[in-house]
Order: sequence, then C-alpha cells, then structure tokens
Amino acid sequence: MRYYIIAGEASGDLHASHLMHSLKESDADAQFRCFGGDLMAAEGGELVKHYRDMAYMGFVPVLLHLPTIMKNMRMCKRDISEWKPDVVILVDYPGFNLDIAKYAHRKGFKVFYYISPKIWAWKEWRIKQIKKNVDEMFSILPFEVDFYEGKHHYPIHYVGNPTECEVREFRKNYKQTFPDFCTQHKLDPAKPIVALLAGSRQQEIKDNLPAMIEATRSMEDYQFVLAGAPSITDDYYSRFIKATHVRMVKNATYPLLSHSTAAIVTSGTATLETALFDVPQVVCYETPLPHIIRFAFNHIIKVKYISLVNLIADKEIVQELLADRFSVDNIRNELLRILPSGNGRKQMLDDYDKLDQRLGSSNAPDKAAQIMIEKLKTKN
Repeated sequence: MRYYIIAGEASGDLHASHLMHSLKESDADAQFRCFGGDLMAAEGGELVKHYRDMAYMGFVPVLLHLPTIMKNMRMCKRDISEWKPDVVILVDYPGFNLDIAKYAHRKGFKVFYYISPKIWAWKEWRIKQIKKNVDEMFSILPFEVDFYEGKHHYPIHYVGNPTECEVREFRKNYKQTFPDFCTQHKLDPAKPIVALLAGSRQQEIKDNLPAMIEATRSMEDYQFVLAGAPSITDDYYSRFIKATHVRMVKNATYPLLSHSTAAIVTSGTATLETALFDVPQVVCYETPLPHIIRFAFNHIIKVKYISLVNLIADKEIVQELLADRFSVDNIRNELLRILPSGNGRKQMLDDYDKLDQRLGSSNAPDKAAQIMIEKLKTKN
C-alpha cells in the first residue's frame, strides 16, 4: 500500500520513522512519500519537504513565514492528489496537518492521525474538524481516551506511548560507560553531568537557553552539557554557548540522559524522555507577556499542567517554571533542590514510577501499524 506521511518537527520525524518500520514489517509492499526528516528518509520514505523548512512556532515567526507555509501547504495538497496514496497519515503538527486533513478527506483519501494534536489544552473547538475529517485517531497519551470518547463521543485508539517504547529499548541495549561517553565527547569523567535540553526549534533555544546557562554559572562541582538538536546548526548554538562553561553533544540526547545526574528541560516531549531515564529535572519555558500568559493558564487554558510528566501522572511531579515563574533564580533554586544533596530529589524519583504504570508497555508503532493495516484492508 501507499502511505503519505506528514511530520513537521524532529519528534514527529522520530515517531513517524518507527511507525514506518512497523508498517513495513506487516506490509512488504509498503511505499512511503513524506513531509518529514532524515529518519523517515532512512526508512525508505521519498522526502518531498524536510521539516527544518517547516518548523515555525509562535505568532510572529508564523506570520513572517506565512507565504512559505502557504506554499508548502499548496505543494503538499497537489502532491497528495498526484501520488494518490491509500492513506494520508498525519503526525501531530496540527496547524498544518488539520488543513491537510480537510483537503484529503474532501478528495476522498483515508486520513489517519498518529499522535493526536493537544486540543485538550486549548483550541478544543478543533474536535469538530477532527470528527469530520479524520477517519481514525491514534493516541499516545492515556488520558486522551476519556477526553475524546468520554467528553466528545469520538472513538480513538490508545496504542501506548512511543517515547516509552523508544527509551525502554534504548536503555536495554545501551552499554557505553560514563568514562567512555566522556572520552568520546571530550567531557570531564571526574564531574557528574547536568543535561540542558533547550528544545528543537530556534525560537525555543533563543528564549530558554540563555537563562539555563546563567542559572548554572559557578556550580563548579558539575559539568553542564547541552543536547544539540539535529535540525539546529552548530553556528546557531555557538552564539549562546561560546565562551561559556557549557559544552555540547550533538545527536546524542539519549546517551546524554543515560549519564546525567539531573537536567534542565524546556517543556515538551523531552520532559517525558528525561523522566523515563529516571533523571530529576527542572522544567522551564519562557513566554512573552508572562503575566498575561499566567492569566490565560489560570482562566483559559483547560489543563492544570504543561509538562507531559505532570499531565500523565495527573500530579505535579516536576515544578513548571513558565510565564511569571520563569527566572534565573527560580531555575537555579529548583536545580539545587533536585541534585543529590537536595531535599526534592528522592520524591521526584519515587513519583516517576507512576508514569510507567499509566503508560503501559505496549509497542506503540507496532500496535498502530497493525490497526492501520486492518482498517485499510477492510476498506479495500
């Protein structure tokens, strides 16, 4: 069968590549055409557009790049119609993908959504678009079942969490020692590591990394190592870390977390990855107009938390330093609290155990691929 898959950022590229691998296991004739990244291409996807040319976030960057975004959208729609896939599979990235869903549905293509957009946090009105234009929704967060099925009477498939699968598989097979990791990346084997995970987009890095660096100054008992995202150039990172105490490792986030004592993390999938590696963390996210954002969070946004760790556990396991709580002092103080000598470390590690229980241990891409193929065969 022919699968047209659209992912608009690094995490989507990772999850989509694993889904493609699982689809190939069950469908020997699988063909893939993609908006995505290098990992999807490595799985045999014919890459139409790389996600690095699409990953704009925030009102102003989106507005400035609107002509490019619209051009990409027109290209994608035209390409789908010309290639005529058996199904269009959308991976998160709702601003782009929900428009594609509407087009694909109108043209008579099957539309599957793998990794639901987070409409339970805001823009809940998008449920109408999903009900109308998405044939099958595949969820990776257990609490979404109640949101979709209980609240909105829209049946979905909870397939397990791919991040949990990826981390579990990595930890089972990873054997590199701490000294060898330090030697490979020119780090100091005598000092424990605090990882800095500043996001995978330039805007996130610009907003969050300077405060992370400032908060860790003069903590000489530790070394601070930035996880470089594959889509960001070394030159871009250099403007922030040049002449600082921070070192960087590129394309090695999981090995870095395997050897980290603690981490400072920009909210997103990285918060869940960090927790699944049993690394205590500070979660921070700088926002414009912080007091307005705090008001929105208290009165408009419909969830209690922003980090996946807290959302899945339905409990504040990690402190969320966003909006008016985002500051260098707060980041530093919370980091000190979760280091080995701090009074918050043990509780956080104990609470991490709840995540595994809620996520389950099914292989998300395998389960999703199995259901997708069954649905497509039924259609045919």
